[in-house]
Amino acid sequence: MLKAALNGNRKRGSHPALPLGADELSADAAACVRVGAAAIHIHPRDEDGLETLAGDVVDKTVHAVRLATGVAVGVSTGAWIEPDPRRRTDLVAAWREPDMASVNLSEDGAEAVMEALFDAGVGVEAGIWSVGDAERLAASGFAARVVRVLVEIVHPVDDPAAEAMTIDDRLDCLGIAAPRLHHGEQDATWPVLRQAVTLGRDIRIGLEDTLFLPNGTYAPSNEALVRAAARLAGSA
Repeated sequence: MLKAALNGNRKRGSHPALPLGADELSADAAACVRVGAAAIHIHPRDEDGLETLAGDVVDKTVHAVRLATGVAVGVSTGAWIEPDPRRRTDLVAAWREPDMASVNLSEDGAEAVMEALFDAGVGVEAGIWSVGDAERLAASGFAARVVRVLVEIVHPVDDPAAEAMTIDDRLDCLGIAAPRLHHGEQDATWPVLRQAVTLGRDIRIGLEDTLFLPNGTYAPSNEALVRAAARLAGSA
């Protein structure tokens, strides 16, 4: 499965084709699905272009993107959007439209956020940034309930592919059998994806993760990044 991550926490102006509003996200997501994306990940924005977990904005944006694409649409619950764990939990508990939401196990309140999402009928993608995060997921008691595990290399490391493999191996040892998606950010993006396709893992690509194509040239759009990742997966 190839997921397109369209905007992340990037600010307006960081890329000419960065989609922020519901209309922009819907059009961009539809273009990505046409070239191979099977799921979409977005960070909804308020009227000022700022990330938000507010239920009315999240539900409206997700509904529009799903209507335009016909595929599953997920969102973020990142602590940088709402630092107060209790407030974050209350906000996600009101969601009705997302098919899934990523929860970073490195963040305070992750277990409470996951429980609120389960209660709201929203699938949980467990964001695992380290071996410690994998162990926290196992200890939470929620590992068998998540939609998938996201092995995410989001901090600089000397060998991002090896780091992803270390986390993957630890998940095996912990008996966590949920489907896995591997992705990296910035310089880690393409090394992690190349390894992931050889392992048969799901992958993610988009302007949230990188502004560059595999050959190092500037990516003109999310669609171009999805095309490149689809070619990579096809060659494997």
